[in-house]
Amino acid sequence: MKAIRASSNGKIAYCKFLSANDTGETDSHQAGIYIAKPAVPVIFDEPGIKGSNKDRWVEILWQEDFSTKSRFIYYGQGTRNEYRITQFGRGFPFLRPEHTGDLFVLVQMEKDQYLGYVLSTEEEIEEFLSAYGMSPADTGTIIQKDQLESEARVDLSIDDFIKTLEVDFPASAVMSAAAREIYHKLYDHEEEIIQNPDKVIVNWTEMEYRVFRRLELWRYRDLIKTGFSDVESFINIANMVLNRRKSRAGKSLEHHLSAIFSGNKIPYESQVITEGNKKPDFIFPGGKEYHDLRFPSEKLVFLGAKTTCKDRWRQIINEANRIKQKYLFTLQQGVSSQQLEEMSEENVILVIPSEYMSAFPLRNRDYIWTLNKFISYCKETQKS
Repeated sequence: MKAIRASSNGKIAYCKFLSANDTGETDSHQAGIYIAKPAVPVIFDEPGIKGSNKDRWVEILWQEDFSTKSRFIYYGQGTRNEYRITQFGRGFPFLRPEHTGDLFVLVQMEKDQYLGYVLSTEEEIEEFLSAYGMSPADTGTIIQKDQLESEARVDLSIDDFIKTLEVDFPASAVMSAAAREIYHKLYDHEEEIIQNPDKVIVNWTEMEYRVFRRLELWRYRDLIKTGFSDVESFINIANMVLNRRKSRAGKSLEHHLSAIFSGNKIPYESQVITEGNKKPDFIFPGGKEYHDLRFPSEKLVFLGAKTTCKDRWRQIINEANRIKQKYLFTLQQGVSSQQLEEMSEENVILVIPSEYMSAFPLRNRDYIWTLNKFISYCKETQKS
């Protein structure tokens, strides 16, 4: 929603329900929108002084559609002691009786530049208040932007990305890059690529999952609302959705791992063609070194990547004959002791995010590596 996005990005924001006094539904001689004293910072740097009036003129862009040159004024003379917004121009649509009870949102973007919104439907009002964890009783004061729930912040950023798309579903590399960009824009933790790669790989993956699910909602919500003409149509759409989900998952993991290796300045190459036209996910430092028999095999490192590995870990065993010890990164949380022992017999070491370690049998954990340990090993191996 535009009002949520503006309130989040602006310098300061305020919301209140328009009263009958604001909209002219009473016989009051007051003019304009009343601003409660706790919200004075949204219109003045300093409170007014009793015994005198003060004012300033600003530009307000309403609904991101039309502008007014409006006046912020403090009435402090006589018995009056109040703040209002006045001067909306002839034909201003929102100060009419039918807008009583609407939610008014005012956001300062620059010193004299404001955005104004009037939310009329219950759905709009509930969405705005929910985004900040507010109840109707919490209005009438400055909006605390740190109240904006993380869920709402994420969805707004994802929606911004979706609006830029010129295709229904972008390539997996584009989706993965967008997930990483959204994550770092929201949380500003780019240093985690080096300092805590185990954490960041999980966070990136979760963010991409959320981006993809929200994109599905955008693309299919009208179809879901209207329903399907027959069972065959439903099955076709369902199969298309499931197949897209399956093909996306493995590729996205490779993209995120690539970003981590690049961020750590580790030479690598993905999808190197080896014996029998096999294509390992990652070879360190690369295919050129792998195919150069003069390059020491002990300096070559192999890494496979599979979102789950319970039944598919054996696929990597013969993907690079020059490299005896294989490493396999997975997001699977938990593998039996028997399977881990079978992996060990085939010279396969499992690599996982550190937070998943507790899901594995205690007696096997010494033979499981974290992503951080694997990165350190690659750096050490490739030292000249």
